[in-house]
Amino acid sequence: MNPPRRGTPDFLLLFLTFVLVCFGLAMVFSASSMTSAFYEKYNNDPWFFTKKQLIAVGMGTIGMLFCMNIHYTKFKKLVIPAFIVTVVLLIFVIFTEKANGAASWFNIGKFGIQPTEFAKLMVIIYLASLISNKEEKFRDFKKGLLPALLIVGFVSFLIMLQPDLGSCMILLACSAIVIFVGGSNLKHIFTLGTGLAVIGALVVSFYLLMGSAVGDSSKYRVNRLTSFLDPFSDHSDTGYQVVQSLYAFGHGGLSGAGFGQGIQKLHYLPEAHNDFIFAIIGEELGFIGSSLFILFFLFFIWRGILVAVRSPDMFGMVAGVGIMGMFAFQALINIGGVTGAIPLTGVTLPFISAGGSSMMVCLISMGVLLSISREQTRKADAPTKKRP
Repeated sequence: MNPPRRGTPDFLLLFLTFVLVCFGLAMVFSASSMTSAFYEKYNNDPWFFTKKQLIAVGMGTIGMLFCMNIHYTKFKKLVIPAFIVTVVLLIFVIFTEKANGAASWFNIGKFGIQPTEFAKLMVIIYLASLISNKEEKFRDFKKGLLPALLIVGFVSFLIMLQPDLGSCMILLACSAIVIFVGGSNLKHIFTLGTGLAVIGALVVSFYLLMGSAVGDSSKYRVNRLTSFLDPFSDHSDTGYQVVQSLYAFGHGGLSGAGFGQGIQKLHYLPEAHNDFIFAIIGEELGFIGSSLFILFFLFFIWRGILVAVRSPDMFGMVAGVGIMGMFAFQALINIGGVTGAIPLTGVTLPFISAGGSSMMVCLISMGVLLSISREQTRKADAPTKKRP
């Protein structure tokens, strides 16, 4: 009997992924049901956002299963056309109608597509492919690191034209992790760190200057970025969202108000089912529940990184670490902004927040990582030959 061509996926990582997805669906329903039932534009349907999220989960699951059953090295051949399509969509979305001061998505029928979410994954896979192809040459600045920086800089520039500061920060952070793990020269990494600090300052400045282009004032954007220091000083304007979020955590206390019993989602906290869903977790499940969620998410990140570092080649290891870094940084920025620890930038909580593009990219990313994990178990799953 011939041994199987592929091993089995890491079932623990797969299980953790679906636990997060199911928990996210439950919290989306809790956070959105009363609001969607109240408004006619949502057909007075308490399941409106949950059904949209279920469709995204279904499409994302199909994508995950598809990617999981493709040998991960084949993504190196697919990444160039996929990357080109993503760049075209990033350029296209800049010219779409702006909503809330940004042009971050466009609609296909009743569903919105956010190219930035796909761009983050494409950049990670592209950099992993570049690093694995160049191998030792990647340590050379001109032949290795510079092309990678040009790609990251170009995509970041397109994202900031929307503008989307949070996604740009995540992209830069993930790229830095991928480049570091990929074995870049330490001298180059130090230079890169200094450069990123300068780029970060320029990005923030650009974000503020873009205010005039979207009918916003630079002063308002400065206040929005700095309001986390004292949100109660402007609780009715720039600090409103953070203040309402903190009220949610205060109401939840130690053990929470109970699932579905939160009050901040009742027209007090904007985007309760999206950017601020962690505040609803804190209100309804309390400090204990939100802490357990964070610990569970950290365990999920640890398991994913463990799968990545066990990859038999550089491409799988770098891509896997980059994907888990994307989830970790995005969760950090979301939770930090919602709790008032860092400036609020408006990014989703992976697997939890409502958002079709985010959910699909999260599940497709896990499909890539699960494909990597299958190669690790190939030898273990192969049947041993019986001695005569």
